[in-house]
Amino acid sequence: MNSVLADKKTVLILLGPALLCYTLVKLVPVIWSFGLSFFEGNMRGFDFIGLGNFVALFSDVELGNAILFSLKYSVVMTVGQVLLGYLLALFYVFVLRRSSAFVRAIIFFPTVLPTVAVALLFTRLFEVAPQTGPVNAALNLFGISSIDWLSQPDTSFLVIVIMELWGSMGFFAVLLYAGLLDIPEELLESARLDGANGWQLVRRIILPLSAPVLLSAVIFSFNGTLKVFDSVFALTNGGPGTSTQPLTLYMYKTTFTFQDYGYGSTLAVVLTVMCLVVTLVIFGPARKDRTEA
Repeated sequence: MNSVLADKKTVLILLGPALLCYTLVKLVPVIWSFGLSFFEGNMRGFDFIGLGNFVALFSDVELGNAILFSLKYSVVMTVGQVLLGYLLALFYVFVLRRSSAFVRAIIFFPTVLPTVAVALLFTRLFEVAPQTGPVNAALNLFGISSIDWLSQPDTSFLVIVIMELWGSMGFFAVLLYAGLLDIPEELLESARLDGANGWQLVRRIILPLSAPVLLSAVIFSFNGTLKVFDSVFALTNGGPGTSTQPLTLYMYKTTFTFQDYGYGSTLAVVLTVMCLVVTLVIFGPARKDRTEA
């Protein structure tokens, strides 16, 4: 095996097709989009404007609102996804143990559902008119007036978060569950014999040993939620007004609704930089801690 990997021609033959596909599917569109950010126009014609699109970013109020919503949504969703996923993973490993397969499958099931179908389901659940949805019907039973959930910024945001947590917590539970399985059972049993209770096991053994997979989950969640698009588009389309409009939806509307490909590409560059900065900010301290250790 070492002799094969030492042959550069063999390595090139083995990796060449994958690198070519990656370059065509990933790198070329990124470079193309970055190049378009220096132009203004659409398919009817483009005019070179240099850094004009980047200068326009600083006076774009709608961009600021979209970035703030994206960051707010990402922080809330990352905390919710990782926390619920970790609690479920602990439940699978230490409570259900080997009988957790069925429960894991049920909780994971919403992850594979089409986003549009899930959005339609939650639209019906929180509906106020022409029919009263199950959520408002339950509120009415307790004498609480129906709420028009999707017509107000705060309640719309709440519905989006609930929908996304319901659909994604199963994935993060399975991801973190796989990390917990790598913790040696002998180490936990030894701690129990020394008198450690459940909370002490989690705080002093399980949490430190599962830190790498938790870090991966945080990065995966934050970057994924920064790029949220389809669920918000299907549920609220950024409304009411633009109160639930993330950066991705603003980029989509700018490019395909208003036909401003240059500025839309500039917004794509902004989103790419945001994801890169978030990854570096999260990875930096973790890498430093491992180096010092």
